[in-house]
Amino acid sequence: MLDDAPALYEALTARDARFDGVFFVGVTSTGIYCRPICPARTPKAANCRFFPSPEVAEKAGFRPCLRCRPELAPGRAPVDDASRIAELLVQRLDEGALDEGGGLEGLAARFGWSSRQIRRVVRRELGVSPIELVLTRRLLLAKQLLTETALPVIEVAFASGFASLRRFNDAFLGRYGMPPAKFRRAATESGGAALAGDTLVLELAYRPPYDWEGMLAFLAPRALAGVEQVTPEAYARSVELGGRRGRIEVRHRPARRALAVELSRSLAPALPVLLGRLRHLFDLHARPDRIAAHLAGDPVFDRSLARRPGLRVPGAFDGFELVVRAIVGQQVSVRAATTLAGRLVEAFGEPLPAAEGGLTHLTPSPARLAAASPDEFAALGILPARARTIHALAREVAAGRLRLEAGGDPAATIEALVALPGIGPWTAHYVAMRALRWPDAFPKEDLVLRRRLGGLTAAGAEARSRAWSPWRSYATLHLWQGGEEES
Repeated sequence: MLDDAPALYEALTARDARFDGVFFVGVTSTGIYCRPICPARTPKAANCRFFPSPEVAEKAGFRPCLRCRPELAPGRAPVDDASRIAELLVQRLDEGALDEGGGLEGLAARFGWSSRQIRRVVRRELGVSPIELVLTRRLLLAKQLLTETALPVIEVAFASGFASLRRFNDAFLGRYGMPPAKFRRAATESGGAALAGDTLVLELAYRPPYDWEGMLAFLAPRALAGVEQVTPEAYARSVELGGRRGRIEVRHRPARRALAVELSRSLAPALPVLLGRLRHLFDLHARPDRIAAHLAGDPVFDRSLARRPGLRVPGAFDGFELVVRAIVGQQVSVRAATTLAGRLVEAFGEPLPAAEGGLTHLTPSPARLAAASPDEFAALGILPARARTIHALAREVAAGRLRLEAGGDPAATIEALVALPGIGPWTAHYVAMRALRWPDAFPKEDLVLRRRLGGLTAAGAEARSRAWSPWRSYATLHLWQGGEEES
């Protein structure tokens, strides 16, 4: 990617924090070099030179920007990387990280920061304190629950992250000028939904267009039997989060530009985590207009872009689950992989007392698989080499040495995965693409990709793909989906 100036300029204009630290840009008109997330006005492409490190930029005669401070880019001084800390904190808040225990101190320790540093950089970057940021996000979720569900106010309080009803009432009244009960009455009178029963329905918005058919077509053959179920209209799965169990079902509401999520009422206390994972699974933060405009420069995508506007990269509800399914599927047919994965679920997933719609088990946990032996996996028909890989992976994840979650460092995670026995570059890039939400992953060894590119070698495919950076994950999906349509 570093020798592809057009792709780097595209990443620069996107100001996507996932590229922070990957490259630096020197501006010839000012003599200054910056990080790709610099808030300064984007320079003209003709004035940009790209470098792999601050050292190379300074050797070329550029001086560091005083606004974005290149020395703070990831891999330089991550403790003080202000914009990245702020963005990751917001992402973790969306995923309910502070609700998992330990508060701000626990979250800071998880990333090797101090709570004092987090407070400082969040205030500088976002203009509010971490507590104010948490409060706003909790109140917005509470408003959605009051408007769209009939959940009792006390359950709304706990589901949106408040420790007590009194604190919730005080915060809601102070921010919105009315108590929650009065807000609900006003919302109901103005047409807000009020759903009763054992399930809740909430909406998650997206930027149109959205290729829902393509999303389900990708997820269906890879569904984990007993845990997931995909129909032509919906995606459903069993869920356990924070000790709360239930099921979810997601459907498309194109007229409202949203996905409707129906979930068991038992999952309400885990809502922040649940909704964050669903946003990643269904790639709801994507900018399909920008991505399509960039890929349209290569005729290999013409047909797919026309047939699949709004194509998204399916993420992962559970990163560990995704990797296990990928390992089971290595060098076997999709049907065989589905059968083997189903046996693994039945043997090691906890059964649900009230199975519904084919959802019979919870997904096997890392701890459960780490406690088993490779021989137990092999007894299910899984090849011994694959069994050893699953066991090694489970041990790393259960011990906390390997994290498979959105926003993780793709280079470090790919390196850690490839170091495990039986995991190669293809699987590692596939994991980065889906579980880590890395937009520029490219499994160049993939035979379908290479066939769609005219039978290129892996090196040739890599060279051809550079023009698609920084959106090669999306290019990969277009090539995969296009290949399926022609087969």
